Amino acid sequence: MEPIKNIQIIKYDKEFFGHKNDTISVEEPLEIRLTYGPVDNRSTKQVAITMRTPGQDELLALGFLCNEGIIEKHSDAMKVSKNTYFKGELNPNIITVALLPTVVFDEYKLQRNFYTTSSCGICGKSSIEAIQHMCGYTVESKLVVTPEIILALADQLRQRQVQFQSTGGIHAVALYIEKQIVAFAEDVGRHNAMDKLSGMLLDMPHIEKSKTILLLSGRASFELLQKAAVNGIPIVCAVGAPSSLAMEMAQDFNITLVGFLREASFNIYTHAHRIKNK
Repeated sequence: MEPIKNIQIIKYDKEFFGHKNDTISVEEPLEIRLTYGPVDNRSTKQVAITMRTPGQDELLALGFLCNEGIIEKHSDAMKVSKNTYFKGELNPNIITVALLPTVVFDEYKLQRNFYTTSSCGICGKSSIEAIQHMCGYTVESKLVVTPEIILALADQLRQRQVQFQSTGGIHAVALYIEKQIVAFAEDVGRHNAMDKLSGMLLDMPHIEKSKTILLLSGRASFELLQKAAVNGIPIVCAVGAPSSLAMEMAQDFNITLVGFLREASFNIYTHAHRIKNK
C-alpha cells in the first residue's frame, strides 16, 4: 500500500476553474494484536486499532508497545507478522507482535479500550488514571542549547517532509542531536508518527536520548509529551501551540517545551534553563 494516492479534483482560484491532478495522504486502519504468555499457553489479544498512513507499520506497532510500557527493547518481540489471515484472506491492515515468553507485563494495560484515531492518540483510553499509570517518568538531562540551534530545526524538517509537500495533509516528527536529524517519520496521525519514531529508536541504542531534541510539525499535545517522556527526550519543540495539559506534563516530567517555532522566534513554556544565549 502506498502512503499517497493520485486523484483528480476540481480546482478554483482567480485564474483557473477546472480539473486538476492532485495527491492526498492515504489513511487506513491498522489493527495491532499481541501474542504473549508461556510457550504452552499463549494468548492473542487485540490491543489497538489506529488510523494511520500505510508504511513502517512494524515500527509503529513496536513503538506503540514501547510507549505503552509493554516492551522495553526490540528484542522483547520474538516475531512481528503482517498480512494476518482474516476470514480466509490475507489482511495487510492487521499486524501481530509475538512477545518472548519471558516478557512479563501488567495485563491491566490490555484491559483498557485501546481504540485510537489518527488525530488523537489518547482517544478511547478508558480513564485518565490508566494513562497516568504508565507515565511515571522524569527526564534527566544536562543538555543546554543555544536559540540558534532551535531556530535551525524547522527548516530542516520542512526539507524532509516529502509526503507533506505532495499532499499538505500529513504530520511529521524529527529527532535531532545538535542540528542533525537522527530519526524522522511522517504519518496522517501525529501520534502514529511519534510511535514510528519510537520504533526506530528501539534499534538505535547508540543514540543518547538525553542529548536529543524532538520537533513536531504541528501542535504539542498531551499524548506526544507522554511519548517524549517515555523516550527520555529533554527538549520538545512544536511549530504550533501547546495545550495546557501538554504544558503541565512537560513541567512535571522536566521537559523543556517550545511552541510557535518560526524562522526568527519561538516561545518557551517550561524549563527554560536548557536554552541559553552564548
